[in-house]
Amino acid sequence: MAKEQIIASLDVGSSKIRTVIALLQDDKKVPNIIGVGVAPSTGMRKGNIIDVDETISNISAALEDAERMSGAPIHHVFVGISGSHVESFDSKGVIAISHAGSEIIEDDINRVLEAAQAVNMPSNRRILRIIPKSFSIDDQRGIKNPVGMIGVRLEVDAHIITGQSTIIKNVEKAVHQAGVDIDDLIPASLAASEAVLSRRQKELGVLVIDVGSGSTSIAVFEEGATLHTASLPVGGESVTNDCAIGLRTSIDTAEKIKIEYGTTAPDEVNERETIDLSLISKIDNQKVSKKHLAEIIQARYHEIFVMVKDELRSIGRDGMLPAGAILTGAGVKMPGCLDLAREVLGLPVQIGFPTEVDGVVDKIDDPAYATAIGLVVWGSKYEGTSYKMSTIDVKKIVLSAKSWVKNLLP
Repeated sequence: MAKEQIIASLDVGSSKIRTVIALLQDDKKVPNIIGVGVAPSTGMRKGNIIDVDETISNISAALEDAERMSGAPIHHVFVGISGSHVESFDSKGVIAISHAGSEIIEDDINRVLEAAQAVNMPSNRRILRIIPKSFSIDDQRGIKNPVGMIGVRLEVDAHIITGQSTIIKNVEKAVHQAGVDIDDLIPASLAASEAVLSRRQKELGVLVIDVGSGSTSIAVFEEGATLHTASLPVGGESVTNDCAIGLRTSIDTAEKIKIEYGTTAPDEVNERETIDLSLISKIDNQKVSKKHLAEIIQARYHEIFVMVKDELRSIGRDGMLPAGAILTGAGVKMPGCLDLAREVLGLPVQIGFPTEVDGVVDKIDDPAYATAIGLVVWGSKYEGTSYKMSTIDVKKIVLSAKSWVKNLLP
């Protein structure tokens, strides 16, 4: 029986925890999704764990949900990490080639990347990713892959993404205590871009905006390389808080009316339209203006896109990305979000749906799953490397599923 490789991802968000299980098959170029699990995230806030036991319980629920659907046990996961604690900066590294005038080898690449990491950094920061933007050999610049080339001096322009050590350790602890090992920790902005971007978009110049619950992550690509990443401390949770304060309702009621009646286009709402809160809440019984709700939501989304525009301006790419902006994350499903983003950013904008995957596509055809799918795509690129992946037999999955159904029967 042919062996298959199984790979799993875990997107630990502030609102939901999502798990995706995929099979890597030799005859297919893209991962085949066989299981999807989702659970509320009640132990997280803005990317930080506020209750370890709750987070462990939530992660376990998401994992079990996906395992039930796929019939395959999960032992290792690629974990997406986000939050305002994730920061990035650029750095340079320079080395002399081992044997002057000889070919550059992989060992030289590793040494120059290590040289780029030799920077003064607070003791509470941990490097999540170091991404080479371009290399230079002697006086030749803009090289993407210097392996096999000849030179004396090798230099790299690198982009380094870091996170707060204690927050990362708490996430790792929660995942391990939920019963799975971590293959790799990947920043959410990079993972989401793997799911929604094409190689051509990355070459032309493109921006990915991942609007999550606790934060908004962005990643800018140009000439196929990561040019810039950032994490903004505002997201869907901020919108809910604004609605609760502005309309004087409970948080739960504010979340319900934001999802059901929310829009970022107040001009399209009749001033006389109201929402009777007594129909959707046992606590709140007043009537609120639908237009006022839209104005509150618009103000916060406008602020998010202005902050993104400021990030683009800081790297000299404001209005200068031919492939435009791709919006992902649960927060971008808000009606009117696309038009507001186009107006503020001055770029072509579209919603990014996960691509490059097969299987139960109907369950994951949602921008909210971009990070979870991107983690699977990211992991699939490391097939056969030192990353720990479970090797399973397809027949075992079927037998496992039958066993689970049998246990449910009286």
